[in-house]
Amino acid sequence: MNYIKHLTEFFDKVSVDKTLNPTHISLYMALFQSWNRNFFKNPISISRDEVMRISKISSKATYHKCLKNLHILGYIQYEPSFNSFKGSQVHIIPLRLKKE
Repeated sequence: MNYIKHLTEFFDKVSVDKTLNPTHISLYMALFQSWNRNFFKNPISISRDEVMRISKISSKATYHKCLKNLHILGYIQYEPSFNSFKGSQVHIIPLRLKKE
């Protein structure tokens, strides 16, 4: 995985995506950092508290809304865990920009 290319494609994509706001971008960057620390292997196991701390999101409702939006829009694949001892799973989706 070429992480520089992935980040460049991410920022190119979000620059034209009117549905995302800075909170979505901050959350994605926190997830990207977790992916990086996992040597870019999918899926990554995440802790809500840790991701919220890194992304500077203080509201659980905002966190879950942005996570769901990133999933629906195809930036990530989110698999929630309802077990407090097991983290939720996130797959970072490879980004491919359409060339016109």
